[in-house]
Amino acid sequence: MEQLLLTIKKISFLILLLVLLLMSSTFSIAQELNCSVQINSSQVQATDKSVFDVMQKNIFEFMNSRKWTNNIYQPNERIECSMLISVNEQSSPTTFKASIQVQSRRPIFNSSYNSTLLNHIDKEFEFTFNEFDNLQYSETSFLNNLTSVLAFYAYVIIGLDYDSYSLKGGTPYFTEAQKIITNAQGAREPGWKAFESNANRYWIIQDLLHPTHEPLRQCYYEYHRLGFDVMAKDVATGRVVVLESLKLLDKVYKAKPGAFQLQSFFNAKADEIVNLFKDALVNEKNEVVTLLDRINPMNASKYKAIKK
Repeated sequence: MEQLLLTIKKISFLILLLVLLLMSSTFSIAQELNCSVQINSSQVQATDKSVFDVMQKNIFEFMNSRKWTNNIYQPNERIECSMLISVNEQSSPTTFKASIQVQSRRPIFNSSYNSTLLNHIDKEFEFTFNEFDNLQYSETSFLNNLTSVLAFYAYVIIGLDYDSYSLKGGTPYFTEAQKIITNAQGAREPGWKAFESNANRYWIIQDLLHPTHEPLRQCYYEYHRLGFDVMAKDVATGRVVVLESLKLLDKVYKAKPGAFQLQSFFNAKADEIVNLFKDALVNEKNEVVTLLDRINPMNASKYKAIKK
């Protein structure tokens, strides 16, 4: 009898251990983001900067430990992204003014190359942070500016990633970001309202979800999934698809020449486009440079390198 009880205890322990391992495994593969976080406090004249170490740790955990979607991600499927928060002013022990640079990348099939999807600097980032409090976030209400901004960009990152794999696949996540915009309309901090700027968080989502920008989202899909993802096998064919996808942006330019999200696309893609078309056929070089000089004149000096 004693031996039987011992055996049962061993079996129970093994079952419990297995359950814990499965729970741990599920948690480890459930997260969507692999986000590096860096806090630059060089402009802040403070004797004790330990608060910034805690801030970096807490933001890292918030971005990487929270489950943002209902989908299960394998570790190698997590979205590579980064946040650089440059603190410009510390008005009080818990009040900060900063800018946040958000970048994200997605791998190209059968290669070691990562293509930049987002490279955006938000200069209107004011927030409060107490190193002794946990970061609180609600999907249904605005609790504080720090977590609302972080969650907003988490959904933008995820949405752009999905858009690059399936046509308008990012819509559910842009919609979540739009809810954050709506919840933040009463916030005292800047960056959420249409009238404050034509290039803030409000306009990121307004552009991405507006019907006139559907060609832009189609471009995200064709550029990456049908263009770059085939280049490991056939660079020439992939390049042709990329050129055709860029022509879609002309429709957005004609509808709204100053579209914020159009400029955001080229902030991420200008250098990549130059590198791709340096080795293109002469007619392809001429065609892409003519197109880009018209719809993205801010980077015209970069595009000259294509013809060299």
